[in-house]
Amino acid sequence: MLAATVRVTRDLAAAEESVQDAYVAALAAWARDGVPKRPGAWLTTVARRNALNALARRRTLQAKLPLLVEPGEAESPEPSRVPIPDDRLRLVFTCCHPALAREAQVALTLRLVCGVSTGDIAHAFLVSEPAMAARLTRAKKKIAAAAIPYAVPGPEDLPARLDTVLTVVHLLHTTGHTAPSGDALVRVDLAERALDLARMLHALLPREREVAGLLALLLVHQARQATRTDAAGRLARLADQDRKAWDRAAIAEADRLVVAALRAGPPGRFTLQAAIAALHAQSPSHAETDWPQILALYDELLAVWPSPVVALNRAVAVAMVHGPAAALDEVEALEGDGRLAAYRYLPATKADLLRRLGRHEEATEAYRAALALTDNATERAFLAEHLD
Repeated sequence: MLAATVRVTRDLAAAEESVQDAYVAALAAWARDGVPKRPGAWLTTVARRNALNALARRRTLQAKLPLLVEPGEAESPEPSRVPIPDDRLRLVFTCCHPALAREAQVALTLRLVCGVSTGDIAHAFLVSEPAMAARLTRAKKKIAAAAIPYAVPGPEDLPARLDTVLTVVHLLHTTGHTAPSGDALVRVDLAERALDLARMLHALLPREREVAGLLALLLVHQARQATRTDAAGRLARLADQDRKAWDRAAIAEADRLVVAALRAGPPGRFTLQAAIAALHAQSPSHAETDWPQILALYDELLAVWPSPVVALNRAVAVAMVHGPAAALDEVEALEGDGRLAAYRYLPATKADLLRRLGRHEEATEAYRAALALTDNATERAFLAEHLD
């Protein structure tokens, strides 16, 4: 709704207001007349009509309005240099403009295009919710002040934005794959939205290796989504998941994308992550996983993307190849670094390694530390069970 309305207003704040007014109108109209057959279309139509009416009112007050879009223009497709006239993709590229700071680009896109709450975005960035709300407001004001166009950029402008766009889609999927808060482990709507955007990006840029890598990564995660919890809704470890229930067609599609990307040139961070995920998915069982190869891929990933989160994930592979003691040394080094102080998976990983080493009192402390940082109910239940 917001993406379609921005096409009319060319103004994020005005579009948000028009969308909110449409919801208010629905509360009255639907209570009186019943819910329409296509509620989404009803809301979008009212939101766009609200936007057009607001623009018409402004036109009577001002002789000129630089960002004005006439009603007739709003309904006409803009001259497109790309084959995908998708409103959400346009809004993604609008929010990922180089005029904005990179963190602002990512946060604004997650909020406006992806529907991620301000609180969950703040959680991802390890800042307070009021601080994130202020950052989002500043970013929207800058888009209006700089008259950033609502369009997919031309080929010459894509490289400056593509990595941020891929980061946004990846973070969107991460937020859906494991929800930061709430009762459910997975937010299916966000995970599917991310996969849709990744497919559109691949259709738009079929020769971009990292676009193919990201799509492959999301396909593998999507392929095993249904097995990540058991019938009672409890979190299932990768070793305990029913591999026969994984979507083999999606895994095969991901494998083709990874192989093509690796053959086309040096792999980037998304292609390497996809290669790791594909190795897990193709292993007949957890015991038969090629851990040395996964560790080698993590070494490559850490070289191109020196992130502490990557280093923590690599430590899990180190534990499988060289034992939990070697991995614990690396986890404790990351703990001393401090950058992952608010990251729940650091104490959770440490707790598991300590448990495997028989250091139960220390493992208990680490599980409690992980619980204190975890807001998702499914993950909390998993940690509490291990703590008990």
